[in-house]
Amino acid sequence: MDGDNKTGRRQRVGRWLSVGIVATAVLLGLVVLYHENLYPRTEDAEVFANFIGIAPQVDGPLVRINVKDNQSVKKGELLYEIDQRPYEYALEDALSEQAALEGQIVDERRKIAALVSAVSVAQANIHGMEADIVNAERGVDRARAEWTYASNNLDRLEPLLPKQFVTLDQVDKARSSERAQAEALRQAESRLQSAKAALSSAVAHHEEVRHAVTTLEPLINQRGAKAAAVKKARYNLNNCRVSAPFDALVTNLTISEGAYAHIGQQMFTIIDARTWWAIGNFREGQLNRIRPGMKADIHVMSKPNQRFAGVVDSVGYGVMPDPDVIGRLDTGLPNVQRTLNWVHLASRYPVRVRVENPAPELFRVGASAVVTIRGF
Repeated sequence: MDGDNKTGRRQRVGRWLSVGIVATAVLLGLVVLYHENLYPRTEDAEVFANFIGIAPQVDGPLVRINVKDNQSVKKGELLYEIDQRPYEYALEDALSEQAALEGQIVDERRKIAALVSAVSVAQANIHGMEADIVNAERGVDRARAEWTYASNNLDRLEPLLPKQFVTLDQVDKARSSERAQAEALRQAESRLQSAKAALSSAVAHHEEVRHAVTTLEPLINQRGAKAAAVKKARYNLNNCRVSAPFDALVTNLTISEGAYAHIGQQMFTIIDARTWWAIGNFREGQLNRIRPGMKADIHVMSKPNQRFAGVVDSVGYGVMPDPDVIGRLDTGLPNVQRTLNWVHLASRYPVRVRVENPAPELFRVGASAVVTIRGF
């Protein structure tokens, strides 16, 4: 009888112990589930920072590389230097061409100023020139009339001389008068040609000034091109020495001094060490409890006992669709696979968490991390 009682008690204790273990397990499961729902957590996270590839913007031999692989640099610190001499010569040539153009413009303006001054004087005298021409034309008319009279008189007297109707002295006087009037006519015509030449010169000055202005305008239009050539040459010269745009870490250095650098050919990468993130991939069911501005805890695998504070910057809005579910998104109609997966895994979306107190010696791009969202 006592043995049966002991056995019964053991069975009851065992049942209650089993019930307690199950209840404890369920309770712990509920606590864990509640905690997971209240504080979303993921171990699918990595450390990330912005980085850029450093590639030269000018060609030339590398005369100096001022950094080493995996070195930290400060903003403004020299990274590398390309041989500057060809670009210095190009800048000097561009400056020389610009100065020559300015000299041509100055010379043309002086020439125009002189022509304008001469034209102004000519314009002031142009009315007098026109009056001189009128007077000269009248003088020519008078001289021609007088010469015509003298010539006709000589022609009339010469046939009378053999018949002795006139004396030799009268004929000589008529000849002298005809020659004098012819000379007077020639001088009058010469004065008329001089007056007309002066007027033509004034008109020619007008045309010369107009032509000079048309030759000056193309020179002035070249100023923009010459200035742009100088700016480009100076820009290329400045790009021979490249400095760090921000505090950074140098990595993947694949070139050495003496090599010929080519435009756009990447030589190394610099990581922006000013800001670090932990990008965690959270299940889509957890995203409704994650908002930008929430506090977060971050642990890196290189030192899992150290906690870093973070703030949620953003929540991802898209990932590449699974081709096994919706097919390939090609042109035309969707290519949907005729299969059914009985186990459908939840999609994960990246959540970017900015680290507020990163440790430079622990944070590396691609390092594993754990992210826990703490809420506001």
